[in-house]
Amino acid sequence: MAKKIESINNGGILLDVYNKVESWDKEKLDELSALYYKVLKLIGEDPEREGLKRTPSRIAKSLFFLTNGYQQNPCNIINSAKFKEDYKQMVLVKDIDLYSMCEHHMLPFFGKAHIAYIPDGYITGLSKIARVVDAFSRRLQVQERLTTQIRDCIQDCLAPSGVAVVIEAQHLCMQMRGIQKQNSVTTTSAFTGIFLENIQTREEFMHLIASKLH
Repeated sequence: MAKKIESINNGGILLDVYNKVESWDKEKLDELSALYYKVLKLIGEDPEREGLKRTPSRIAKSLFFLTNGYQQNPCNIINSAKFKEDYKQMVLVKDIDLYSMCEHHMLPFFGKAHIAYIPDGYITGLSKIARVVDAFSRRLQVQERLTTQIRDCIQDCLAPSGVAVVIEAQHLCMQMRGIQKQNSVTTTSAFTGIFLENIQTREEFMHLIASKLH
């Protein structure tokens, strides 16, 4: 899926026109749209009314986008920008926006991921850390597994001296239905290497993600 801006000449005035270019597997899109058409009927709606005529297709496209992590290889993302570097101090990327969907109810959960690693010969591009978060979060998930998947991917693909991951998220399956606790926040953490073995290193990480340095 790609988006582009084209310019057109309107009486001598150059205007920017937004064009959205989307690419989908038509057979899968049609099949999923048909299922959502049936869902609308089952909940008592009229999928033929004006406001809903294109809704099944929109939902299908939205779901393909929200789960496009299944088509990504997170280790390849890291390896695409892996560099030799003699740096052995903490690298921290915090406040990474995170959006995922609970696999139990297919409702969103969202929040922030804070990720650090101690290099041991190699570093990776900072944006690749955020892309790894997207690759795993754009799937049906539970927060606990998401946390360890991010940790294990960075550890396995970059082989650092240690990795630390903390995720803070709000879950709509707790806020919109069920227990309906609107202000609840779930925090999960996962560590490897020096972050497990050295309490001072772990405390430094926790202090940094709690600090407002910017």
